[in-house]
Amino acid sequence: MSEWKPHITVAAVVEREGRFLVVEENVEGRIVFNQPAGHVEQGESLLEAVVRETLEESGRRFTPDALVGVYSWRNPENDITYLRFAFTGSVTERDPSRKLDEGIINAVWMSRDELLAQSNKIRSPLVMRAIDDYLAGRRFRLDLLHILHDEAHNA
Repeated sequence: MSEWKPHITVAAVVEREGRFLVVEENVEGRIVFNQPAGHVEQGESLLEAVVRETLEESGRRFTPDALVGVYSWRNPENDITYLRFAFTGSVTERDPSRKLDEGIINAVWMSRDELLAQSNKIRSPLVMRAIDDYLAGRRFRLDLLHILHDEAHNA
């Protein structure tokens, strides 16, 4: 039996005046919208990952203040399961001198309705689900997350 490993990802759900920060990106020749999001790197906490990914993809510094939700989704196109942790918080203005990640075309602000009007360009169902959970007021305290270090094992 092969070893199953979900891809652990993070996303930033940032809202200003009814509009959400999304990135327009080129994924395998297809232009799609997604939250600033990406994979957690080895040795990185979930919060460190979402701060880094938001900066790399939008040119904005993200300060997380709550967890919106944890989502599991299997992509039927590649049979990969994603385990996504979506955070909400605030961002700074874009640093125009910062080059965005490869594949990122632009970071823009769009309303939920504007995104739905282009539903064929939404990268995955995770995007709208996190926005809808945010709009429903779902917020979990960040102290829900714990990082255990080796010394904690001996306690």
